[in-house]
Amino acid sequence: MTRGAVAAWAVATAATLLACGSGAPPPPAPAVVVAPAPTPQGIATPPLEPSPAPEPATEPATAADPTPALTPPYRNTVRWSTASEVDNFGYDVYRGNSKDGPFERITTDPVPGAGTSDETHKYSFVDEKIAPYQSYFYYVESISLAGHRERFTPIIEAKPKLPRPPSR
Repeated sequence: MTRGAVAAWAVATAATLLACGSGAPPPPAPAVVVAPAPTPQGIATPPLEPSPAPEPATEPATAADPTPALTPPYRNTVRWSTASEVDNFGYDVYRGNSKDGPFERITTDPVPGAGTSDETHKYSFVDEKIAPYQSYFYYVESISLAGHRERFTPIIEAKPKLPRPPSR
């Protein structure tokens, strides 16, 4: 474990999808949550590495065409928190199409850490390069000031935003 993750590595093993509507309370901090992000207009996010192209937008569904209309952009937000940090440079977020990988780093630059701090810090990263019919798996890696990297969170699944349309 990196010193940047001291006292903060205890991550909830069960992630909560914010849109699940289960009514269950969120896991105690520190926690990792993968959830759909709101889609406010005009918020700039860093460019991401290439990923598979999202499904093309379609026209609204009609009685003859039961396929739901796509309303891009679809996003997944990865959230995590720390109880304290020691010599923490930052975090990279990784994504895969299966729980077993392979995983690809999707942060072009690390999410900045708090260095050394005894305070709780909350972090997030928005993945805007997703296909609405695809499940994704994420984990966060911590980076110490000395450059040591270590997985900080368990692998968390983000379910598809839309069900696959029936085959014709």
